[in-house]
Amino acid sequence: MAVDGGPALLVDASRLETAVAAIFAGLGVPADDAATVAQCLVLADLRGVGTHGISRIPIYADRLRRGLVRARPDIRVTHPMPAAAHVDGDDGLGFVVARRAMQEAIAAASRCGIGVAGVRNSTHFGMAAAYLIEAVDAGYAAFVFTNASPSMPVWGGRTPFLGTSPFAFGAPGGVGSPPIILDMATSVVARGKIRRAMQDGQPIPAGWALDADGRETTDARRAYEGIVLPLGGPKGSGLSLMMEVVAGVMTGAAYGGKVGDQYRDLDRPQNVGHSFIAFRPDLFLGGQAYGDRLDDLVERARACPRSNEKQPILLPGEPEAARAEAALAGGLPLTAAELAMLREQAALVGISLDPDSLGKV
Repeated sequence: MAVDGGPALLVDASRLETAVAAIFAGLGVPADDAATVAQCLVLADLRGVGTHGISRIPIYADRLRRGLVRARPDIRVTHPMPAAAHVDGDDGLGFVVARRAMQEAIAAASRCGIGVAGVRNSTHFGMAAAYLIEAVDAGYAAFVFTNASPSMPVWGGRTPFLGTSPFAFGAPGGVGSPPIILDMATSVVARGKIRRAMQDGQPIPAGWALDADGRETTDARRAYEGIVLPLGGPKGSGLSLMMEVVAGVMTGAAYGGKVGDQYRDLDRPQNVGHSFIAFRPDLFLGGQAYGDRLDDLVERARACPRSNEKQPILLPGEPEAARAEAALAGGLPLTAAELAMLREQAALVGISLDPDSLGKV
């Protein structure tokens, strides 16, 4: 095995999912919900979004033990209108609450052509693309919005007020084109990347963040204690403010700097808010027109003159899908630190886990 954070083992994704699900089941999470959490975390790692993958298991486990996240939440759903669902997550694991909400949005879309689900009293739900993929696999286009704990200033400010809330959109592919999966932070970089650099003792690029005194820094720890900069200045700030409205203000969740930080606020629930919109991609044109037109769009986009002839034109979600395909076939690389973490978390719930048993055969 490699050390110092280097690649240690190529693991089988399905075996890893089983191990992660067992850890959460050991924390009192029902088997089906534990499987949901494991699927979302491993999918993030497969797609190259390690900041939202299994590396977060310790904090989810800690908050479950503290009672800040409910292993068996009483998720309540009301339907204020035929096309709308209001979901109270009862401080459950965000993955479980979010999947339920997306299922509600899809169900409404199957009846009405479009469905909306608003969520309050949830927690960090991981990678937004996981829920886009669920909708796309069911044949629907979708938007996924969430707010987050404050780490970014409103434009013109210098203290944390907004979250690095993702803007996420998905649409099914056509006959010859892949699905579109856009999942991007509204900050220059996802805050999780800064936290990971801090944990690894690595610097960050200039322009990502400011320290607590408002000075630009490449020190990951100072950046994590300061503020992340919005993407495109006022544009990123404006998009994040939009998340506060549609995921926080409208749903009854916390908003405007009041969402709990899962790492720092260890005495209260987060009350994260989410919004999910699912709709039929053929809602306006019907028939095969959508697929044909998307194929045409993708074909013409790929035919555009390239800025670098050695680099193909890729659509949103394609690089991540390629990484996932390669990792499923050849194994998902985990570091020695990640394998040690899995063994430790398993031991804490009374499971003996040999990391080598996860290896890709």
